[in-house]
Amino acid sequence: MPELPEVEHVARGLRPHVLNHKIIDVTFSEAVKSGKASGKETIIKQIALDDFKKFVTNTTIELIERRSKYIIFHLMKEHHQTIYCVGHLGMAGAFFVKPSVEDIPIPNYKKHWHVQFKLSNGQMMIYSDIRRFGEFKILDESAFKTFNQNIAPEPFDEHAMDYFLNQCKQKKFKNKPIKQVIMDHSVVSGCGNIYACEALHLARILPMHITHTLSTQKKKKLFKCIVDVLNKGIQYGGSSISDYRNVEGESGDMQNKFNVYGLKQCNTCGHTISTIVIATRNTHYCEKCQK
Repeated sequence: MPELPEVEHVARGLRPHVLNHKIIDVTFSEAVKSGKASGKETIIKQIALDDFKKFVTNTTIELIERRSKYIIFHLMKEHHQTIYCVGHLGMAGAFFVKPSVEDIPIPNYKKHWHVQFKLSNGQMMIYSDIRRFGEFKILDESAFKTFNQNIAPEPFDEHAMDYFLNQCKQKKFKNKPIKQVIMDHSVVSGCGNIYACEALHLARILPMHITHTLSTQKKKKLFKCIVDVLNKGIQYGGSSISDYRNVEGESGDMQNKFNVYGLKQCNTCGHTISTIVIATRNTHYCEKCQK
């Protein structure tokens, strides 16, 4: 699943192509239409397709930001009213900006397009999703404020560490494994399974440690390591374990920099990597490096 670095690259890739352009039409795939018709929430969540189309058509894409693992499109309607189109890439979602679907460079993504936003510059902003786990939601000002408040500060923010330390003391988190806690976006924004494994290795902390047993010093070290691996992920274009592609259809390179995730041997000491399931996610760690 794309995490903070991958989503950051998608947001950066979209901005030069779509900012300040108007959405003049929206088209849905047959899979989305048939899914919604049968009562499934396929891609477009909590709103009928006609209503979604009505909300976003004739709006201008004023701002694109990343919030945790979400892409937020600030859409300006007439009379300076802003609505928020919140997108999530799910397991294998991707955006492309092309004249048509036929111009998508990757056959599997060309085949599995689901939403096309026709823009005033003649381009199409196309959302493709091989597994259909991604989503779009429309939020008004009030709903967006609530959405935003339920997510931890961005890890690069000045007060993010203090927020993290305080959340670790909360009753609902203090008795859980630290790996599970740092994957919760109300504790750390944008850190999923891959970067949690890598951060715990960098901090030399075993993932199954119960959160309240870790000293404040160790928690501070861990948070700094989370920030470091997320920044490294951004630097190397994100990680392409299976399906992730940026707006240009390119893979990231972070997977070649991993120390433990998905490996058989630790990239630091050469010891055999151990695997355990924590909060339903395969967790990779080194028993020699991590204590």
